[in-house]
Amino acid sequence: GVCNGCQMMSNLRELIPGSELWPRFVRNTSDRFEARFSLVEVTQSPSLLLQGMVGSQMPIAVSHGEGRVEVRDAAHLAALESKGLVALRYVDNFGKVTETYPANPNGSPNGITAVTTESGRVTIMMPHPER
Repeated sequence: GVCNGCQMMSNLRELIPGSELWPRFVRNTSDRFEARFSLVEVTQSPSLLLQGMVGSQMPIAVSHGEGRVEVRDAAHLAALESKGLVALRYVDNFGKVTETYPANPNGSPNGITAVTTESGRVTIMMPHPER
């Protein structure tokens, strides 16, 4: 699921096996609609969509007003990270994971912008790889 599909699927996580730790996607920290190219890095995860791309850094279109990751609590964020379910992160022009605007257009913690299920069969992301 991409962008609005990502938001919808994160709200339906009770129906998607292996997505129990998925966050919600809420209003950007800037409180604005953000439309630009940002840089992301593919992280080690079970995502079938991004298989074979670990470590790749690439520009990607961003176009959203509600793309900031919101986890239930610090324990859920730690579990999401430790289980390797983060599939993409925003990085700055030095290739470092960032929470800083404008490289991270929405303020998501740890630069998270895509997550996947434990099986890797379902991946959701806020940026638009199809554009």
